[in-house]
Amino acid sequence: MTYLTSLHLLRLVRTALLPLAALILSACSDPAPAPPEATSAVLQGNQLRYAAGNPQLALLTVVDVKPSTAVAIDLPARLTWNESRTQRIFPAFAGRVTAIRADVGQTVKAGAVLAQMASPDFGQAQADAARASVDAQLTQKSLARQKELLTAGVIARKDFEQAEADAARAQTEVARAQARTRLYGGATGVNQQLGLVSSINGIVVERNLNPGQELRPDQSGVGVPAPFVVSDPTSLWVQIDARERDVGSLKVGSHFDLIVPSLPNEKFTGKVLTSSDAIDPTTRTIKVRGEVANPDRRLKAEMLASARLERHLGGGLVIPASAVVLRGTQHTVYVQSGPGIFEPREVRLSYQDSKQAVVSRGLEAGDKVVSENVLLLARQFALSQETSESKEVPFAQAKASPAKASEKAGDTAKKP
Repeated sequence: MTYLTSLHLLRLVRTALLPLAALILSACSDPAPAPPEATSAVLQGNQLRYAAGNPQLALLTVVDVKPSTAVAIDLPARLTWNESRTQRIFPAFAGRVTAIRADVGQTVKAGAVLAQMASPDFGQAQADAARASVDAQLTQKSLARQKELLTAGVIARKDFEQAEADAARAQTEVARAQARTRLYGGATGVNQQLGLVSSINGIVVERNLNPGQELRPDQSGVGVPAPFVVSDPTSLWVQIDARERDVGSLKVGSHFDLIVPSLPNEKFTGKVLTSSDAIDPTTRTIKVRGEVANPDRRLKAEMLASARLERHLGGGLVIPASAVVLRGTQHTVYVQSGPGIFEPREVRLSYQDSKQAVVSRGLEAGDKVVSENVLLLARQFALSQETSESKEVPFAQAKASPAKASEKAGDTAKKP
């Protein structure tokens, strides 16, 4: 009875321990292999090869290399008023603004009064004109008397000639004083009313004064806003900042396209008027002035734009500037020599800007170069090279170990 009981207990223990042992064995065994990764790029010689379907291939945009006939160059430009059709009106005398007759956007004719001022200084000029007129009348009467006395033989001829000269001088003074007052819009008499007058036909594009404001002639010059600016906006100037190498394409009389970001669907053509003879020391650019027609007044002064012109480089191949990377001091592009096969190639550039580059050596027409995500491809090249070098080192060590073992055996055999 005791023997049977012990056998039964042994069976129960074994039954309970079997699942526990299986659990321990499963925990100690190696983990299940991870799912296979996507095939990586492989470096073979100087070529990086991608397997078909590699997701990186969708990120690499390839373009064809084309011969260069002319390169489109965009230069920064700014629109300003055409100064040959613009007048900045300043007061000729000190005074206070009493009335404003024109405002921004108003069309005015030559001779139109834009504002009225009360000016004691201008009143003094009017008084001088009136005084000169009175003096001229007095000298004319004196001249008439002197003529009668000369006829009667009472005075000498030299006295008559002196009276003639005085009358002529007085008349000249009248003409001068009246011309001065007419120049600034003054009427006859002394009223101290000075008008700010436009001398050209145009549109009031700026107004920088208010009623009651005091104005003085010394408040004028560079950096001081004019009380009124009248301009003809149907023609604008284009101020272009050109690099030294681009000046040859901006000769006087040449044409360019004006690209305005705020008006993307419209095309404007400008003409070069003049070019500076000095380089701006701050920006290292040459100031070029152009003119653009603006009959619909779509263009506005102080708009930022780009002046696009064509530059003939005399040969070479054109590729996007994004396709070129700098490795040390050498420019490099990545050429697709087959489906999923890329290789770096050193090139020499004859021209490069932010959009395109002209290759003078290193490529041929019809080659395909990577133009987007080039840095990603360059990084993959570097990683593949590091991986290849790390595999070569253990192989070299393993190849050298049998030789070392034979040397050891030889040394042991030489020992007595």
